Amino acid sequence: MDLRCTMGLSTTLFVMALLLSGAASMKSQAYFNKTGDLPCYFTNPQNISLDELVVFWQDQDKLVLYELLKGKENPQSVDANYKDRTSLDQDNWTLRLHNIEIKDKGLYQCFIYHRKSLQGMIIHQNDIDLSVLANFSQPEIMLISNRTENSFINVTCSSVQGYPKPKKMNFLLKTMNSTSEYDAVMKIIQDNITGLYNVSISSSLPVFPETNVSIFCVLQPEPTQTELFSQPYNIDAKPPQPPLPVPDNVLLTALPVLLFGVCGMVVFFITLKKRKKKPGPSHECEVIRVEEEESEQAKERVENRVPERSDEAQCILNISKTDSDLGAVMQSKEISSGIREEKHECGTQEPF
Repeated sequence: MDLRCTMGLSTTLFVMALLLSGAASMKSQAYFNKTGDLPCYFTNPQNISLDELVVFWQDQDKLVLYELLKGKENPQSVDANYKDRTSLDQDNWTLRLHNIEIKDKGLYQCFIYHRKSLQGMIIHQNDIDLSVLANFSQPEIMLISNRTENSFINVTCSSVQGYPKPKKMNFLLKTMNSTSEYDAVMKIIQDNITGLYNVSISSSLPVFPETNVSIFCVLQPEPTQTELFSQPYNIDAKPPQPPLPVPDNVLLTALPVLLFGVCGMVVFFITLKKRKKKPGPSHECEVIRVEEEESEQAKERVENRVPERSDEAQCILNISKTDSDLGAVMQSKEISSGIREEKHECGTQEPF
């Protein structure tokens, strides 16, 4: 067999092996506005000179990022989107893409041609799947409204400039004895220029005046990123309300009124006590009536006890009795007249 045929077959088998080995897609990750790596994984086992190689990278739209021709950069082949954004590390055949943007994510391909082998046949190819991340800012809690009558407060939490969309955002409410989770619907806004996301949630959370409460906002991004916690929003328990102090002007106003009321009560009780001791006109009228009745009863007793006498004595007695009776009648009329006047005065006088 011709030696040249043998060498050509060996070269073909070697190239096919390289293509099969590089067919698998490699994953790479970069952060927004940083530098990402697009490795080619070419080992150059035959130590082929760079003068015989053509090396280039292209994106999923077939736009060239970088080309190395005869060991030198060839900027004429590079697309305008990638000019001055790349550099090659020839020690490990890795292309570095600088100032990563969200739109840079996607599939890239590395190709290596051997110019003098089988009419410039590809001797190496591999795919790189580039993903782009952007760290969200630390979540920040803001108070929308103060505590309501039902012991609820309205709060909002926001985090900005992140990528990709976070999985979840929620509130944690911690007390001394418990931790409660409160989910909320995320509001997501994407920046049209940068492609970054701003997210926020709002919720009404229960708080109690007698309990210390710490509220946290938690953002759960992609699994490759760690959870982000806000600073705690602390609500202290309200201390017991002390009695309200009485203003000095109120005391000065109330003191004269109080003294006047006390003095009035003292005067009232003293007057009432004196009135109880002083007899009124009705009492005097009652005494006169009692004395008049006793006088008549005494008179009747005297008449009943007079002994029988002789006619002459009886005549003298009758005469004297007549005179006496006449005087008594006159006296009785005077007394009666006085009593009637007194009674008239008692009747017309207003009661005490």
